[in-house]
Amino acid sequence: MSKHRILISACLLGEKVRYDGDSMQLDNAIIKSWQKDSLLLPLCPEVSGGLPTPRKPAEIINVNNDNIKVINIENIDVTQEFERGAKKVLELCLQNNIKLAILTESSPSCGSNLIHNGQFNGEKIPGEGVTTRLLRKNNIQVFNQFQIEQALEYYQTLT
Repeated sequence: MSKHRILISACLLGEKVRYDGDSMQLDNAIIKSWQKDSLLLPLCPEVSGGLPTPRKPAEIINVNNDNIKVINIENIDVTQEFERGAKKVLELCLQNNIKLAILTESSPSCGSNLIHNGQFNGEKIPGEGVTTRLLRKNNIQVFNQFQIEQALEYYQTLT
């Protein structure tokens, strides 16, 4: 079996780093096994980018080509912090030869299939977060907390 490290959203391991100061701890046998084998490297891109915990909710309001804009609910532009966090995550992945990430769905940083629509009304739309987008551009596979089985299948292909 491969011994590649896996990047994971810190909130999924119980770290209270979400915007609301809480976590989304997973209760999953595969995650627990990887954690026991010290394969998981937890990180919160938003905290790494300099945002506090807790923080105001933020959503992506504009995506065209490579231009993404992220604002918080008070209409303050936090794009720079999100981009800084994404770059730090990518740097960590490259330094540790990480090819797989499990990130929190719907997050403006970590969403892999869905993000909020940018109107702070709870509606989700197809899209990907700032960090997910950067990782995928650099050939790092990103799965969410609902795709652990698929992540395991991909992990088993790594040599």
